[in-house]
Amino acid sequence: MKTPIAAYVLFCLHLLLGINGLYGGGALMIDTSGGLLGASVEWLAHTPFKNFFIPGMILLLFNGVFPLFVLAGLIWRFEWPWTAALNIYPKRFWAWTYSLFVGLILIIWIVVQQFMVPFFWLQPTLSGIGVLIVIFTMMPGVIRWYSLEKE
Repeated sequence: MKTPIAAYVLFCLHLLLGINGLYGGGALMIDTSGGLLGASVEWLAHTPFKNFFIPGMILLLFNGVFPLFVLAGLIWRFEWPWTAALNIYPKRFWAWTYSLFVGLILIIWIVVQQFMVPFFWLQPTLSGIGVLIVIFTMMPGVIRWYSLEKE
C-alpha cells in the first residue's frame, strides 16, 4: 500500500506546528517578558504566571517537541514499548493515536489561552491547524495506513 496523500499533509502540519512551537516556546523562555514575540507581561494578568518562562516551556514541549516526536514516529514507524502506555487505540500504530493527542492538545491550548490573554492573529490560525491535524489523522486512508491489523 502506498502512503496516502493525506498522510503527507499530516506530516507537513506536524512539522509546521513543531517548528512554530520550538520557536515560540524558545523565544518566550529566552525573553520572559515576551518582547521577542511582541507580547507583554500584562497579558498574563489573568493567569497564574508572572512571566512567560513556564508558558514558553509548556509551548516548547507540547507544541514543539511533541509534534516533532510524533512526526518522526509517523514517518519512520519506530517501535518503543513505552509508547504503548498512552495508546488508547491499540489496533493503531502509537504515532497515529499520538497525532490525535497533538491536535487535541493544540485546540485545548488555544481555547484556554483565549480566556486568559488578549486575542492575537495566531490563535485562530493555530486552532485551525489543530482541527486539521485531527481531520487528517481521521482520514480513512490514514487510518488504514496506520492500522496494525491486516485488512
